[in-house]
Amino acid sequence: MFKYHKLCSIFLIIFIFLSYLIKSHIFIYYGCSQEKFQPNTPSETNLNSLLSLFVSSSSQALYSSYAIGNDTNASSESSVYGLYQCRGDLRTQDCAKCIKEAVSEVGLACPYSYSGSLQLNECLVRFEHYDFFGELDTNLRFKKCSKSVSHDVEFIKRRDDVLSELGEANQGFRVGSEGLVQGFSQCLGDLNPNDCSSCLGEAISKLKSLCRSSEAGDVFLAQCYVRYWASGYYNSPPESSGENHEVNKLAMHACKGGVSNEFEAKLDA
Repeated sequence: MFKYHKLCSIFLIIFIFLSYLIKSHIFIYYGCSQEKFQPNTPSETNLNSLLSLFVSSSSQALYSSYAIGNDTNASSESSVYGLYQCRGDLRTQDCAKCIKEAVSEVGLACPYSYSGSLQLNECLVRFEHYDFFGELDTNLRFKKCSKSVSHDVEFIKRRDDVLSELGEANQGFRVGSEGLVQGFSQCLGDLNPNDCSSCLGEAISKLKSLCRSSEAGDVFLAQCYVRYWASGYYNSPPESSGENHEVNKLAMHACKGGVSNEFEAKLDA
């Protein structure tokens, strides 16, 4: 469960907001475990190996999962399970760029953590010290809602039609549009089709209840997300911005010292 460390969260949110003004909204959320391991231990070695696998594999596939140190002779405490996933419409070369950045940032955000996850606009990395693969988790990680357009009945109808279409992405990734309303949805690759449908149904339910009649809305659950917007609301994401990521890194450097609580960073409109 993700908890807030108030001072650090406020500091991080300020920096994320600045990065949003500089370029696109690339950073979404991250969370780290309270438990830490010691440097120069098998846990550190295994985690570094896992993160290296993420980087090397992402140039070949948009999703992969791995388990390291889980053989019978290894300590269960040093075992690490992890996955990465890129948005389903990315090219592998763009996926590789995103995963490389996510791995770098999760290392800054979650030093020596047994568990961690970090979501960027186009990709996610997650690791745990237990086998979490295929376990349905619909806990809310992030939500963002724009201004309301409650007077526009036609927009709400088209929005609901798009969300119904996005709820059918039980094979992983789906894009939908209806008139001027667009959106996409995605499940993590470790979910089976039934659990993917359940996760998307929960995400859509939360999106409607939290964002109501917003012109645009995002809901990220632990294993799926749904996003919609009015045409033209978002500009096309630019190429990965060095200055934007440097701002995120500064925030994470400031937050990592002495912080052991898990927390979720939110930027709600």
